[in-house]
Amino acid sequence: MRSYIQSIQKYLGYFWIAVTGKESEFTSGSIRKAIFMLSVPMILEMLMESIFALVDIAYVSQVSVNAVATIGLTESVVTLIYALAIGLSMAATAIVARRVGEKDISGAKEAAVQAIALGILISLLVGVFGFVYAKDILSLMGAEPDLIAEGYGYTKLLMGGNITIMLLFLINAIFRGAGDASIAMWTLVLSNGLNIILDPLFIFGWGPIPEYGVMGAAIATNIGRGSAVLFQIGILFFGWSRIRLALKDLVLNIKVMINLIRVSLGGIAQFLIGTSSWVFLMRMMSEFGSEVLAGYTIAIRVMLFTLMPSWGMSNAAATLVGQNLGAKKLERAETSVWKTGKYNAYFMGLVSIVYLLFAKDIVGWFNDTPAVIENGGLCLQIIAAGYIFYAYGMVVTQAFNGAGDTGTPTRINLIAFWAFQLPFAYLAAFYFNLGAIGVFMAITLAEVLLAVISIFLFKRGKWKSFQV
Repeated sequence: MRSYIQSIQKYLGYFWIAVTGKESEFTSGSIRKAIFMLSVPMILEMLMESIFALVDIAYVSQVSVNAVATIGLTESVVTLIYALAIGLSMAATAIVARRVGEKDISGAKEAAVQAIALGILISLLVGVFGFVYAKDILSLMGAEPDLIAEGYGYTKLLMGGNITIMLLFLINAIFRGAGDASIAMWTLVLSNGLNIILDPLFIFGWGPIPEYGVMGAAIATNIGRGSAVLFQIGILFFGWSRIRLALKDLVLNIKVMINLIRVSLGGIAQFLIGTSSWVFLMRMMSEFGSEVLAGYTIAIRVMLFTLMPSWGMSNAAATLVGQNLGAKKLERAETSVWKTGKYNAYFMGLVSIVYLLFAKDIVGWFNDTPAVIENGGLCLQIIAAGYIFYAYGMVVTQAFNGAGDTGTPTRINLIAFWAFQLPFAYLAAFYFNLGAIGVFMAITLAEVLLAVISIFLFKRGKWKSFQV
């Protein structure tokens, strides 16, 4: 009993160190402790993102079914922006982590500056396009005229303000690569905390603030994320991160930028494959009507509540791989991945049981329309059946990315999503008349395939010799 209490006290102490960012050495000592120290703030960071996603959809569900469907359609397109942001972020994390492992802080700062410059340029180009063509984007996604009329303001503002999404991803990736995961966590606490407070004010109106409906959700998101980006910039220049910039560091370095682009191209292609597949799946779902689409959207938001923490553990694996490869500790890097995957599988296995048993009850918390509950619950149950495979798939693919080998996950995604998922979903849904169930099955089976291929290639070990 005494040893049990001491163990709890020890991990509570570790927890406090992790969230306050006092631990910065991850290339020596206990691997389990290193995973814990990096995973805790990353999991909390992703949990904040998940909580906001659920709160956001809960508020919007009170507006109309069309409002929920608008968010689903818009976010399926915005995921293309996420692909660019995450692709650049993977490159930033890999290069910053490698330089930190090599004790080259100056090189890490150079990489950070080039990543931010690229992010700003891309987001400005995308923002202008999204703001001008919001209605056309929704129409292309199969939205009906009444949905477009009600929801295009949300699409216009969310895509027009995408620079806040881009920089939030990028700068947090820089912090993670440096091992400052707690700073990234506190950034999202600020961002999503503001979003949760502002959401009802702008959606339903309050005092001098008019009722904006679903567009109010986009206003709140832009304010929340924009405030967090200002916080990030303050930390980069005046804070306690290992990557601390000065005005003299704000210089374009073509050689470093080309290296960053080279590494990020694989990451961008990797996520463009996954997210474009997501767009096509959403387009297929729109064929089954707004109620089915709303159920699917709610189920995906609920699913993200558990995938985000799992993604947090995967990001920890990426940082550990990058820093340990930089420190020439190859076996430590590999062991970190297998241990992180095991812990992730434990977590996802428990979650899958909850979803399999209570899926429809959970969806019912957000909408009481029977068709929405039926389809959303079924979606959750089918996807949860593959959760343990997701756990290992996410960790191993992020390990490749942490090593800077973004090309391997790109090829895996190409096989799993384009060569398998999309054809299977279309045939199952429309040719074999399984409807939405065919799409749900395609999502699960594609993720299982991705995990199997990833583990096979990871064991071959070529990622250990990858240079960035």
